[in-house]
Order: sequence, then structure tokens, then C-alpha cells
Amino acid sequence: MSAVDGLLRSGPDGAEAVVDEYRDRALPLVEQLAGKGFRDQWEALAGLGVLRLGPPVPEAGTVPGPVTRSLAMIEGIGLAGVDPGVVYAMASQVFGMEYPLRAALPAEAWRSVARIQDGGELLCHALTERKGGSDPLSMDTRARRDGDGYVLEGAKTFITAAPVADLALVFARTGEGRSPFSLSAFLFPVSTPGVTRADAFAKTALPGVPMGELVFDGVRLPAGSLVGGEGSGLALLTSTTTWERALLLGYALGPMRRTLRRLTDWASERGHFGRRMGASHQVASRISDMALVLHRSRTLLYGMAARLDAGTPTRRLSAEAALTKISVSEDYVRLTEHATALSGVRAFIADSELPADLHSPMAALTYAGPNDLLRIGVAREFGLPVEN
Repeated sequence: MSAVDGLLRSGPDGAEAVVDEYRDRALPLVEQLAGKGFRDQWEALAGLGVLRLGPPVPEAGTVPGPVTRSLAMIEGIGLAGVDPGVVYAMASQVFGMEYPLRAALPAEAWRSVARIQDGGELLCHALTERKGGSDPLSMDTRARRDGDGYVLEGAKTFITAAPVADLALVFARTGEGRSPFSLSAFLFPVSTPGVTRADAFAKTALPGVPMGELVFDGVRLPAGSLVGGEGSGLALLTSTTTWERALLLGYALGPMRRTLRRLTDWASERGHFGRRMGASHQVASRISDMALVLHRSRTLLYGMAARLDAGTPTRRLSAEAALTKISVSEDYVRLTEHATALSGVRAFIADSELPADLHSPMAALTYAGPNDLLRIGVAREFGLPVEN
């Protein structure tokens, strides 16, 4: 075990063993999956059990809890070197969709979609529209009642995994105005007649996971596709976004630790002005700052997992989840900036031993809500009279 891995083991009881287990189980797959498509990687990693949720009410004394275990599995596969885009997509499905849907759906309805945990089917979360995503009450996509079902019209964009997804969780307007009860959520197959997928976007951040659009043209949906009651879409959206903000950045823990380990090893061995590079106070300071932000990020994320394992309602965690997302995403950028400064030109050479991907950490500032808007939401919860 490297010094980096030995020192940064501050996770709760049992979590570090799960991180180690899934790192070791994913390591052989990393080489086997090199050059494979997204779905091939997804299905192989799902075969390890990464997408499978623990029981909603675990046996007394179970360590770690199910949410903490999910986070540790995500960290473990990232630490093995699995493509960060794939790890991001898995974290998004587990935390942003599976856990909230299991809580929202009746037991029979959940069982009908629980196969997504085995990786054979993939789920996407369709909220954002061309005119905006952070203001859901401005959406245009509409589901109108027709007999005992609905007809869906509109379009969603910037949807992670949309080009390859089998099922979509779609938020649409079923009422007028900006009432909190004007939105509803629908869960249905992307193969439903009237659904069209656009080509995947050419992305500069997390290129390992496709992103695209879905267009809905007279899509007829049965009443059973409605998640919860009509008008409960905003409540479900609040749950999915809180889960996602709380834990999505777990996908970054593996890449952050790999970067720190790589730079520490390099600075320990590289000659620089007649001494090892790591003997420089400036270099040592940057390495320590990288360790600081990684330690802080792990502490925050595992703390949120512990709160959710303890059954804390998501409505009581919205500010903490936003603060966690802000802190970890900005620390991910900070760590990458330090790595880039230490690597020099090697950071910008694709096949060097120290390449740095700056786009993906920067994108973390936007995913699950732009940090600037999240700060406003936190301030509002503190009672400040601030509007978006």
C-alpha cells in the first residue's frame, strides 16, 4: 500500500475494506475494457454489484450502511482507474435515481424496474431543457391527460446517457404557472413510440459517458408510468437533486487519490536542481494541499452517506448537500490545478506519465446545479431575502 493510501483512510467502519475490495475487483477489468464502448464497460462493472442497493432497512449492526457501501464501491472502482465518465454515470444512477426512486415507488413498481441494478438496462434523468435546467418551473415539456393516460410533448437536452439509455425518468408540466404542484414525473422505456434520440454531443469533459437529447412527439404514456401522484414531480425532483448533490462527487474520489499518489511518487523520485523535487518546500506544500482537499472531500461525502444511512429525510439535507457538492467540486478543481502546476508541460501531453484533465473537474462545478446558484439557495435557507 502506498503512503497516500495508507494515510488517507478516514472512512467510517467497514468502508475502507469495501473501497479496497472494489478497487481490487475492478483492476483486472480496467485492462480488459480498454477501448470498449460505454455499454460494455457499464455492464461489466454492474456485474461487480456496483449498482445494487443494500436493503432499505439493514439488519442492526450492519457495517457499513447501504449508502456508505454504495459510496465506497464507487470510490473503489474509480481508484482502480475505471474511466471517470463511466464512474460518474454509475454514481448518477445509484444516488440520483435508484435510491430516490426506491423510496418514491410502491414496492411492486420498484420491483418492475429494479433490474437496472444488474446493468442490463440503463436509466437516464431527463430534466434540463434548452431554455434552462436550474429553473424547473419554467419548463415547456408538457404531459396532457388523454383518457386514462397521458400524451407527452417537448424535448429534454444535456441528458447523461440519453443516447444509450433504456428507461427515462422525465419531468413534465401537468399544470399551469409556477405552482409547486404543476410538475409530474414519468418513468417509461425510451423505445416508446414518439421518442426520438438526437446524436450524442461531442464533449470535452467526461467524454467516456455519452450525453444527448430526447424529443417527445405525441408520446402516449399509460397511467402507470406516472411516478407518485400527478403534481408530485417537484417533490421527487427535490429528492433526486438532494441525493445527487450529496453524493455524486463520490466519482471524483478515486481520480483525486490516483492523481495525488502519482504526483507524490514522481516528486519523491525526480531530480530537480541537484536534489529530489519533493525536497522543495513549495512542492511539499502543494502536495500537502492536495492531501488536504482530498481528506476534506472524503470526510464530507462519507458524512453525507452516514446521514442518509441514519434515515435523515432529504428535505432536511438540502443545504448540507449543496454545500458538500460546492466544496468537493471546487476541491477537485483545486487539486487538479496543483497537479498541473507540479507536472509542468507534462500535464498537457496526452501520453505523458502526468497528464491532467482540467475540463472534467471544471464541469463538476456545473453538474447537479451550478455552484453559484447553489450558494444562493443555501443563503436563502439561512433566511436571506435573495432571489435566483
